[in-house]
Amino acid sequence: MTGLIDGNNFFVSCERIFNPELEGKPVAVLSNKDGCVVARSNEFKALGIPMGTPVFKLKKDVKPLGLVLKTGNKNLYSDISERLMQTLRLRCERIEQYSIDEAFIHPKKSDCADLFKFGSNLRKTILKNVGIPCGIGFAPTKTLAKIADHIAKKTEAGVYVMPTDAREILEATPIEEVWGIGGRLAPRMRELGISTALRLSEYGDERLRRHFSVNAARKAMELRGISCGGAAEEGEELSQSLSYSRVFGTPVKSLDDILESVSHYAAHAAEKLRAEGQRAGAAEVYLVYYPEYSPKRLEGGAVGAKIKFDAATDDTLKIIKALKKKAAEIFVEGRRYKKSGVILSDLRSGAQQLDLFSQGQFEPKSKLFEAVDAVNRKFGGGTVVSIAEGLSQKWKMPRENQSPSYTTSWAGLPVAK
Repeated sequence: MTGLIDGNNFFVSCERIFNPELEGKPVAVLSNKDGCVVARSNEFKALGIPMGTPVFKLKKDVKPLGLVLKTGNKNLYSDISERLMQTLRLRCERIEQYSIDEAFIHPKKSDCADLFKFGSNLRKTILKNVGIPCGIGFAPTKTLAKIADHIAKKTEAGVYVMPTDAREILEATPIEEVWGIGGRLAPRMRELGISTALRLSEYGDERLRRHFSVNAARKAMELRGISCGGAAEEGEELSQSLSYSRVFGTPVKSLDDILESVSHYAAHAAEKLRAEGQRAGAAEVYLVYYPEYSPKRLEGGAVGAKIKFDAATDDTLKIIKALKKKAAEIFVEGRRYKKSGVILSDLRSGAQQLDLFSQGQFEPKSKLFEAVDAVNRKFGGGTVVSIAEGLSQKWKMPRENQSPSYTTSWAGLPVAK
């Protein structure tokens, strides 16, 4: 059997761990630069405010409705996620992390005799050790486990084991709620009469391959209880490219600030590159600038530049050096910049086939930055950084409503008085 564990309103739950006063209040976590709502507590959902609502539309309701709006804190949420996954690793035979707050779990054989009891105990352990309330669903396949988890989160127990005969449940599950179908394929499926998970499971594998793809047929097989193994693990493929960008807190006119931001984003992208065991064969930097209205009118827009490395690399310093040079070349004095970003592409993993006539040589994995990554994982992101990223980083966006990084920064530790 496979289980899926999913943190309830994960970002909000992370905020509540260290601030119990948020319990019972309508809390929302906001997106980049506090632009819109990206996570909601149950109390916030009950007010009928949808996901993605722009913050400016909520300002008039903050006091009347008692809304609590929190700036997202990636470092805090990532660390709590790792603590959750570590707890699962200690209790399960194997886990497969699917997202920051979700993981497929494979219980030990001794725990499979009573999955409801195992799930209940695991849920209590997570709540006690990590502080995150979860839903846990068990089923023979990952697609069915997704449905079981959806049901579990609506029950008081928070745990649900899919019955052997799941036809009634599948008939009550709209096709849009099937993992991997969503809003893109659902309209086409409904045109063919596939309106529920049960209809999808009975439609016929060959017809699904013909009308859609082999993945649709695999979904149908999983709904019938036939595991397709890795075929259903869409979220585990390696990235084809990696990007990192942010909007500046205020318009930026200084080249030094631009170069600091590009270095910072390049470092983050390179860290993710190494985490996936990949190297980049090429990179791109881009700058987005505001329109100008005086002394003469100038249109806003964006400009970018690309570079191809002699040999694919995961070395942060090499990537920063190359992108800083390109950023300086495309920078225009006097323009006000809104945003910068970097993209790493031509990603490669494993052994590399080199061009016989190329001057570039194979570049081994960066041992220096493997060590840097290890330090930052242990002591918190930003513990060791390149000086090119700057110290004050005045160009960063303001985070007025952000909670302290309680678990990843000494400055964020609560002070007892």
